[in-house]
Amino acid sequence: MSVLTLDAIVLEKLLSAAVAAPSVHNTQPWRFRLRPETSTLEVRARPEHLLTAADPQGRALHISVGAAILNLRIAARHLGWAPEIRLLPDPGEADLLATVGLDRPVRTEPLRVAELFEAIWHRHTIRTPFTGEPVPPAVLDELTRAARAEGAVLHLPDRTETHRLLGLTAEAERRNTTDPARSAESRSWLREPGAPALGIPDAALGPQDATGRLPVRDFAAIRPADHLPPAAFEAEPRIAVLTTANDRPIDWLRAGLALEHLLLTATVHQVRASLLHQVMEWPQLRWEARDSEQGPEHVQMLVRLGYGPEGAPTPRLTVAEVLDSDGGLRGLPPG
Repeated sequence: MSVLTLDAIVLEKLLSAAVAAPSVHNTQPWRFRLRPETSTLEVRARPEHLLTAADPQGRALHISVGAAILNLRIAARHLGWAPEIRLLPDPGEADLLATVGLDRPVRTEPLRVAELFEAIWHRHTIRTPFTGEPVPPAVLDELTRAARAEGAVLHLPDRTETHRLLGLTAEAERRNTTDPARSAESRSWLREPGAPALGIPDAALGPQDATGRLPVRDFAAIRPADHLPPAAFEAEPRIAVLTTANDRPIDWLRAGLALEHLLLTATVHQVRASLLHQVMEWPQLRWEARDSEQGPEHVQMLVRLGYGPEGAPTPRLTVAEVLDSDGGLRGLPPG
């Protein structure tokens, strides 16, 4: 591979970037294996990390893995490769969600890659109030271009449509906290202090909106949420709607790439994000989240955008914990 060497140190850098991606309930439903004979990195699902109640089809799992693939692609480009990404490369292997070929050097580093790579380490979802300062139109335009680059569409609904979507989110949140299977599953993913770096950390148990206008997720699934202090959230939330033309597993992966691309782009501009996923977990409500004026699109995520603190890092599994067996390391130089 020209002047590039894929050694153990470089592999650790690549996978450290990949696992920094967001995932539903911080389930981190990914694993990796290197095929050194072909310089190919396999990205596989971890079915044991599937949320069987909230995500029985694995849509959110695919979106989570798609976000990790985007980070992996950016890291590879930043380190000098022109990675070749193949999504769902083998229909006979359901858990093989992507392969990343690392056998060609990049001629010139693509625009913004260095900034996006740096943003990987600063992108943290937050669930606290935003300042209310509007995100500039030029930044919103850049976020829509980031989503479009990955085959998805980012819509910016008006005030009336935003309030309708927040109403659907409130209904989904009510169902999540009253459905026994959903609430038990959510609570089972709450991370205990000192436990392995999986699951929902304490930092995700943010305050509730004192007005009830913005339905922040209560992962403990307790209503009324007296254990969460009330706070004054922004009066007019900026909600963005991420959609795809189709609704197949490959579209879910593309939605994950698009989601992470726009989140990293937002981070470059110091724009914070909070993910409103509740509606996506109820098929009828997800269908109702469509804007009929936008055509037959499929909503994959609602993203709240604004300004606020950077947020606390979420615990992540180590590279050793996500690399299959020896991960092909026997074929690599030590670095």
